[in-house]
Amino acid sequence: MEILLATFTTLFSVVNPFGAMPVFLTLTEHDTASGRAATALRACIYMVGVLAVSFFAGQYILNFFGINIHHLRIAGGILLMRSAFDLLTPGGNRAKVSDATLEESMHKDDISFTPLAMPMLSGPGSMAVCIGLFTERPSYLSMGMTFLGFVLVALAAYLILMSSLRLTRFLGRPGMAALARIMGFITLAIGVNFLATAIKALFPGLTQ
Repeated sequence: MEILLATFTTLFSVVNPFGAMPVFLTLTEHDTASGRAATALRACIYMVGVLAVSFFAGQYILNFFGINIHHLRIAGGILLMRSAFDLLTPGGNRAKVSDATLEESMHKDDISFTPLAMPMLSGPGSMAVCIGLFTERPSYLSMGMTFLGFVLVALAAYLILMSSLRLTRFLGRPGMAALARIMGFITLAIGVNFLATAIKALFPGLTQ
C-alpha cells in the first residue's frame, strides 16, 4: 500500500489532469457526451500504456545508452522544476501544446493519443518519474502495486476530464489559477526530491 500511495501521489501531480481540461474541452466541444467519454477513456488507456512502458522498459533503455539512473533523476528533477515554475507563474495552467499543434489537432478524427495522452497526460516529466520509480531488484508485488498506481491515476484523470465542464464553471479562472499553483508547488517539491536523492547517491561525501 505504501508503494501504491507513493506512486499515485507522485504521478498525479506530475500528470496534472486539471491542466488538460481546457484542451480537452476545446477539442471536444462539438462531440456528443458519449463521444467525449470515449475519447477520454482511450486517452487514459493510452496514458497507462505509455507509463507502463516507461516503467518496465525505461531502465533497459538507459542501460543500452549507458545512462545512470541517478543521471536521469537529475535530468527529470530539472524538467519537473521547470514545469513547476511554469505552473507557478501567472497563466501557468495553459496548455502543454503549441497553438499550431492545437490547431492541427482540431482537424484530427481521434485526438485521444495525441495530444491528450501525449504530451498532455503522459509527457516527459511523468515518463521520467516512472523510470525513476523502477528499483534495482523490484518484486512482483511492488511492480504490481506500481502498475495499479498508474491505473488509479488514469481513473482519476478520466473522472476529472469527464467533469471538466462542471469543474471549469465551478472554479472559474481564479480557481483554476490557484489549482495550477498548488499542483506546481507539489511538482516543484517532487523535482527537488529527485535532485536531492540523485546528488546524495552520486556525491555521498556532500551529505556527511
